[in-house]
Amino acid sequence: MESTNLAAQQLSNSISHIVSQQREFFLTNETKSIDFRLKQLKKLKQSIKNHIDDIYDALWNDLHKSKEETFLTEISIVLNEINDHIKNIKKWSKPEKVKTPIYLMPSKSYVHYEPFGVALIIAPWNYPFNLMLTPLVGAISSGCCAVLKPSPYPKNTSEVMQKIIDETFDAKYIAMVQGHRDVNQALLSEKFDFIFYTGSPDMGRVVMEAASKNLTPLVLELGGKSPCIVDMNCNIDFAARRIVWGKTINAGQTCVAPDYLMVHASVKDELIKKMIYYVEKFYGEDSQMSDCYCRIINDKAYNRLVSYLEEGKIIYGGRHDDEDRYIQFTLLELGQYSHVETHGRVSDNHVPEINVMQHEIFGPILPVITFNNINKVSEFIVNRPKPLALYYFGNDENASEILSKTTSGGVCINDTILHVANEHLPFGGVGESGMGKYHSRDSFLAFSNKRGVLKSSNTIDFKMKYPPYDKLDLIKKLM
Repeated sequence: MESTNLAAQQLSNSISHIVSQQREFFLTNETKSIDFRLKQLKKLKQSIKNHIDDIYDALWNDLHKSKEETFLTEISIVLNEINDHIKNIKKWSKPEKVKTPIYLMPSKSYVHYEPFGVALIIAPWNYPFNLMLTPLVGAISSGCCAVLKPSPYPKNTSEVMQKIIDETFDAKYIAMVQGHRDVNQALLSEKFDFIFYTGSPDMGRVVMEAASKNLTPLVLELGGKSPCIVDMNCNIDFAARRIVWGKTINAGQTCVAPDYLMVHASVKDELIKKMIYYVEKFYGEDSQMSDCYCRIINDKAYNRLVSYLEEGKIIYGGRHDDEDRYIQFTLLELGQYSHVETHGRVSDNHVPEINVMQHEIFGPILPVITFNNINKVSEFIVNRPKPLALYYFGNDENASEILSKTTSGGVCINDTILHVANEHLPFGGVGESGMGKYHSRDSFLAFSNKRGVLKSSNTIDFKMKYPPYDKLDLIKKLM
């Protein structure tokens, strides 16, 4: 017990030292220099390029992720984000002049963007490189210092990132700490100026509770059950291809993957047939043999996913390999949906409130629910926690109807996942799926305090604003 307490104390002291060093460095104001920020972004970009082969190898070993998928979903996103910030940081960081009401004349008003200070960034395991370094770009761009905490599960990728960070930055500016929950606890017990967390809603609550003790501002990028709706008037071929891709990339271990499929009864059979065709076209008849098909991250996640296979009728897939942590893309039929009771419980016996419909799946299993009335679909969605993404395949009129009656962090119409790839769109959740946005300028803003500044004249002073307020009628007219 004494040795455990001693180790915990040493860990706490080590992390406190890092945070203290960073706070001291931040107060030198060196990070606020635009030239300094640009230099750091360029250094990070070069270091990533120097270690590209290491990143490829690490993600193959951690997730069986191919070079192509690694480049598209990890490396290219980070490099594009860096390039965007290098190009725009001078413009984004300039004080922004805003209107001043006539009754405050001759004052002038501005918004100044200043860094929060020392930030904590906690990343998940599913896209370990992208979801660690993309927020870091925003921290550097805004002028923050940062402590980084990667997930311990993709250990090879975490080791490569550690090498990149250690080679590129001084720990008093950017530092990475490795470990499990004890490290998370030690980090969250520190006072940070800003926290950026990506992960599960359950852990998000823990992070938010810790932040509340110091009233620390934060961004939570969580997940949820993102619905995918296929209406009767859609392009079936496009829908099938795009849904299969969105659900099988990273073996479904994607926070914005289609989590369940709601398909109009009139097109269900054709859609299923097309989806089976495309999954086999992408990965072959045996996807376990494909270099493009990822594996489940660990045994705990694998066993949870396998348990879902018993909760519905398997209409395609279901094959799995314990030793390889492989799960075949699986379509799991749950039946037909008709209506919802007042408390959001599905009363139709064909769509019970089973685990696969209670929790984010985070794997290559896609429950299939049939509907006949598109108006009922929005009822089904709004009676559940707000999702991170929503996907609709159909005509513009019904798409507008779905958009107006539901809410989600983001939306794709007639596609899946691609909204995340557009850096000009803010990315983030709402409610249960998170709070705050990032990517491009939104990343800069996420780590920045918008400081309102009013500059009054030093030569003219309107005395009517002072007591005894005998010019109140005039002031009212000006206001």
